[in-house]
Amino acid sequence: MHVFDEQGPGALLINGSESANFRISALFTFNHRADMTDKDINHWIMYHEIHNLARLGLRKTKIARHLVLDPRTVAKYLSMSEDQYEHYRDKTRHRTRILSPYEAFVRQKLNHFPDTPAAQMHDWLKEHHPDFPPVGSRTVYNFVMFVRARYNIPVSEVPRNYFPVEEPAYGLQAQVDFGQYNMRKADGGRKKVWFFVMVLSRSRMKFTVFSDVPFTSATVCLAHEQAFVFFGGMPQTIVYDLDRIMVVDENLGDILLTEEFKKYVRSAGFKLHFCRKSDPESKGKVENVVGYIKKNFLYNHLYVDLEMLNGQALAWLDRTANHLEHNVTKKSPKSQYLIEKSYLKPCKPLPMHQNTMKPYYVRKTNVISYKSNFYSLPEGTYRGPDTQVLLKESDGKVYLYTCGDDPQLIGTHQRHTGKGKTVINSNHRRDRSKSVEEWMSRVAGCF
Repeated sequence: MHVFDEQGPGALLINGSESANFRISALFTFNHRADMTDKDINHWIMYHEIHNLARLGLRKTKIARHLVLDPRTVAKYLSMSEDQYEHYRDKTRHRTRILSPYEAFVRQKLNHFPDTPAAQMHDWLKEHHPDFPPVGSRTVYNFVMFVRARYNIPVSEVPRNYFPVEEPAYGLQAQVDFGQYNMRKADGGRKKVWFFVMVLSRSRMKFTVFSDVPFTSATVCLAHEQAFVFFGGMPQTIVYDLDRIMVVDENLGDILLTEEFKKYVRSAGFKLHFCRKSDPESKGKVENVVGYIKKNFLYNHLYVDLEMLNGQALAWLDRTANHLEHNVTKKSPKSQYLIEKSYLKPCKPLPMHQNTMKPYYVRKTNVISYKSNFYSLPEGTYRGPDTQVLLKESDGKVYLYTCGDDPQLIGTHQRHTGKGKTVINSNHRRDRSKSVEEWMSRVAGCF
């Protein structure tokens, strides 16, 4: 008689009598150890299964592959008799822990402060016990979890008290957040886009704008200006989380803004309120909108180009996001916006001094790399490894300027839509430092 073992991909035909001997031996072992846990029983089953497969003539590597074990573990268990393995299991179950002398201290602290993290417990142990051994943080963590399990002291979090908040006044507040998404393309590829979202807290009127590159302080300021133009005004306060695009650091409660964003806020004249990152209790309105954009607008939406995407987003806002009844207010954001619009502060569009021009390093071949293509520069532009030029893209063209307080246009190219191409302007191959009149004069002098 044979029994088919279906425990894994390497299923085996096991002789019935040998399998029965294995079961009888295992049950005999288990019945003589009343203090066994389920974990111990699983270990004993594995031990007997390893020996049973070895008696069938399987090699150690095949046993390891069949039972999904390390070959060294299989070799170790095969070298042990049942008495040796039982001694090994007892030694493992009752091994002496290096931090056992501090068990009472850890238990006392956990009873008084159940929410104490292992890192803080590590510091307390070093503070109250000068002879505390130099162990790693992982050792302390494992010991703290062992004490919690042994004395049934679960981790308790400090509850956060909630209370219903009244709707803010019209024009008082807006919330801002960012998102990113990998869109599908018609050729089967993917295109990653980033988007900025602003929501008026009272009316739930929404605005979003997309970018094909990550937002910077300059582009965030520009996105604010676009939102204020869309809303026809600005709120008194805008709520953010501690995003690195706008916040450099937090120093004892003082928020340190990036230089450019600080100048913009000072010029625009709205107030700032910062909350914890991903905090739905503080700015859940805009976080819900980020998810709404991903699931309702971007999901299975094909990316063609950035201009088309932003146009489609504005159309989606008008027909869906700002038109349909809101789930909480039970009113259309567009209808509520007609009331809130008169409460918004009038805003005058600010000139964005840092336009879309960005610096790019010039290579010694007088080219710059832009979006996986190379664009030529006039001969002699490269003057060392720190040479830079400014680049601006507009209407499908790439404009190159000199760096400095008064940038001068030095090259124009049609932007190439492919990748790995070198776009060369034939005029860049010639030395145009001398005027045409000078060359005419020199040629005339030769007659």
